[in-house]
Amino acid sequence: MKKVIIDSLKKYKLTSLIHFIFIGLNIYLLTYPAKIIGDIVDMLYNIEANKQNILNNIYYLLGICVVLLIVRMVWKYTETIISRGFERDIKIKLFERFLKLKFKEIQNIKNGEIMSYFVKDTNEIRSAVYRIISHGARIVFTFIIAIFQMANGVNIYLTIVTVIPILIAAYLIVKIKNQVEKSFAKAQDMFTSLSEYIQESTDSIRTTKAYACEKTQLEDFIRKNRKVKQSDNTVDIYSNLLTTTVNLCFGLCYSIALLFGGKLVVDGQITVGELVTFNGYIGLFVGPVSWLPTLIARFKRAQISYKRLNKVFELETEKINAKEKKFENTLNGDISIKNLNFNYPEVLDKALENINVEIKKGETLGIIGTIGSGKTTLMNLLTRLYSIPRGKIIIDGKDINDIPIEILRDSICYITQDNFLFSSTLKDNISLFKEEYRIDEIKDSTKKAVIYDEIAKMPKGIETKIGERGTDLSGGQKQRVAISRAFLKNSSILIFDDTFSALDNRTSQTLLDNIKEFSGKKTCIIISNKVSDVKNSDEIIVLKGGNIIEQGKHEQLIKNNGLYKEFYDQQSTKTESSILE
Repeated sequence: MKKVIIDSLKKYKLTSLIHFIFIGLNIYLLTYPAKIIGDIVDMLYNIEANKQNILNNIYYLLGICVVLLIVRMVWKYTETIISRGFERDIKIKLFERFLKLKFKEIQNIKNGEIMSYFVKDTNEIRSAVYRIISHGARIVFTFIIAIFQMANGVNIYLTIVTVIPILIAAYLIVKIKNQVEKSFAKAQDMFTSLSEYIQESTDSIRTTKAYACEKTQLEDFIRKNRKVKQSDNTVDIYSNLLTTTVNLCFGLCYSIALLFGGKLVVDGQITVGELVTFNGYIGLFVGPVSWLPTLIARFKRAQISYKRLNKVFELETEKINAKEKKFENTLNGDISIKNLNFNYPEVLDKALENINVEIKKGETLGIIGTIGSGKTTLMNLLTRLYSIPRGKIIIDGKDINDIPIEILRDSICYITQDNFLFSSTLKDNISLFKEEYRIDEIKDSTKKAVIYDEIAKMPKGIETKIGERGTDLSGGQKQRVAISRAFLKNSSILIFDDTFSALDNRTSQTLLDNIKEFSGKKTCIIISNKVSDVKNSDEIIVLKGGNIIEQGKHEQLIKNNGLYKEFYDQQSTKTESSILE
């Protein structure tokens, strides 16, 4: 994370230099109005004699104001470029990081937490960087320039005495800032918890309505929202305490300046105009001193957000070996799985045990088994979503760990069981936003997926936009839209993971026939809980508890009278019998 921030800031070196120059110029110019007004005050003792000089000073003051306006415009423009550009860079790098994370790492992060990273944490870091660059520079320039003008142009002893309350304020700020950090950390946790709850509630809105749980959901939301309010109130209390402390000490500065400065005027050491000028210089400290608590509070918040984001950047990512560049761009599809054992991280029980399978190019493997038997886990390993011991999965004679991830996954079209659809057009969902496919190719894929006629009846056909996660479509329609991707993508290995569950037998059989015709010389893996989906496969394996308990062709497995035969008997209704036998 540190490198990401440094690299982003390096992009704005020239802009930052211009930014600092104009901040310094702005502070320097701000000292002139106080000096001009002080000079005018001293000239008021003899207005007639100094009339022209007073007018000249007024014109001079107006000119300074115009120049200040131009300087501030440039300064604010560069500030915006740095601040928003930095935020953009951080979000892009964070998103890239999430795309590269290993699947096991992503599974441990909740959706609400991810949104909190992108919305709240990145904004806290941006805000801190913006204030450190802008406010921090203004504080430094103000103290250097204003104190120099006060000591050199008015009286050094008056300057020293007046600065003492500012030092006291700095000490008190250091004492209070720890409470700000603790209260904000708690507030951040409360906000994340609320974000996760909102995300989960919106995802489960159908279930909530189906079981009339709206009242319970609302009560839970109110309770969590109340905790967020209480924690935010605590943050505000400590932040306001910091501000009050600064304002109190700043009031003391004015009091000392008036009392001690008045004495100096009476003693003839300074003029009334110089005292007015000195008080004007004190006014320059109003902004910088009042920003100190905010700057520290923002910095402490950013530290917490930095630590949260840094944990994401420390998570394990998918790596590519240098030697992987020697491979061809595609795979043929010969798959060999030898004595494969696998258990999920921090889980003792094996998800897969002693798996041995051979699939030749052009063959179809059917996988059937009980729920939680390891069917999907096996496919996740084939796409390297999890780390795999060497020598366990061989594709085209090469260890799967030596095959570049991009080539491996580009050679596999994996239609998952969740049938995820984006809130975009049907065309984008089928092509997955790739422009390389022609519209006629996309439509042809929908015909093979037996969804073309239904899409044609929609308002805009293939350009029809669907709701989030495809809520405008039925379960069967969503499955067939997802299956269209397999017919469109020219992959050498096709995997269908329980993608026919929402289809009737007739549609399912038509799809299987189209898949068999389409796959031709491709390697095809069909995972299903329905015997009718896998019965025509060249090889069928039956999984239970992570083990292959049966293996062979349909007719052979029927004769074995094992679990496969039980599935067959349970599913063989009179309607299905004509298809299965």
